[in-house]
Amino acid sequence: MAKSQLDPKSALSTVDPVWTRIREEAEEIVRREPELATFIYSNVLHHDRLEVAVVHRIADRLDHAALSGDLIRQAFSDALRDEPDLGNAFRADLVAVYDRDPATSRFIDPLLYFKGFHAIQAHRLAHWLWNKGRKDFAYYIQSRSSSAFQTDINPAAKIGRGIFLDHATGFVVGETAVIEDDVSILHDVTLGGTGKENEDRHPKIRRGVMIGAGAKILGNIEVGHCARIAAGSVVVKPVPNNVTVAGVPAKVVGEAGCSEPSRTMNQMLNALGL
Repeated sequence: MAKSQLDPKSALSTVDPVWTRIREEAEEIVRREPELATFIYSNVLHHDRLEVAVVHRIADRLDHAALSGDLIRQAFSDALRDEPDLGNAFRADLVAVYDRDPATSRFIDPLLYFKGFHAIQAHRLAHWLWNKGRKDFAYYIQSRSSSAFQTDINPAAKIGRGIFLDHATGFVVGETAVIEDDVSILHDVTLGGTGKENEDRHPKIRRGVMIGAGAKILGNIEVGHCARIAAGSVVVKPVPNNVTVAGVPAKVVGEAGCSEPSRTMNQMLNALGL
C-alpha cells in the first residue's frame, strides 16, 4: 500500500500503541466531559509524542514561583535528548500501572492523575541531573516533588522501569537504594538506612518484588528476586528469592505464592493471621 493510503491513526498505533490508546481515551473524555476539554488538550491532545505529554504534565505539577514549569520542561527535554530510552521507561511505568492496579482501566489515568507515576518520573529527571553533576537542581526537584507528591526519593537512588507505586504517600527512598525493574510498591514504604554511615547503606530491591503498604526495609540488605514483603513488616535481614516475609521483625513465612508477586499485588495479610 502506498504511503498516501495509510491511515495515520493506524500507522501511529503500530509505532506507539500506548500513545495511540491515550489519545483515544483523551478524545473520549472530551466528548463525555466537555468542561475538561482545556485540561485534556493542554496535557494530551496538543502533543505529538508521549514523551512530550509526560514532561508537560510533570512540569505543570512541579511548577512553582521559585522555578517555573518551563525550566523544568527544558531540563526534561535535555535529559530525553541525552537518554532517549527514558521514553521507554515512561511507557513501561504506564503499562505497569494499567496491568496491576485494579482501579485503573485506562492508560491515561496515571498520566493525568496518579501521583505515584508522577513521583517516579520526577525522580527520573532528578537522577539524570544528579548523574550530570547538577546536584542542586536535582535536590530542588526532590524537594519540590516531596511537596507535590508526599514522597521523598533521594536523587542518587537507582530506580528501574516497569515500576508501580500505588498511592505513593509516605514513600521514602535513601541515597544508596536500588529498585530493579518490575517492582510494585504501596504507600508508606521506607527503604532506609540504620545509622549515619556514609557508605552503601540502603536496601537493594531485586526484580519482580512486591512490597506491601507500610513496610519498612532498613539497611544495606537485599530483597531477592520475586520476593514478597507483607504489609506492615519491618525487614532488617536479607530476603531470599521467591519467598514471603512478614512480621516485626520480618521472618520467612512461606513461598512467594506465584512467579511474579509484583504483578498479582497480593499483600499476604493472611500470612499475618489477619
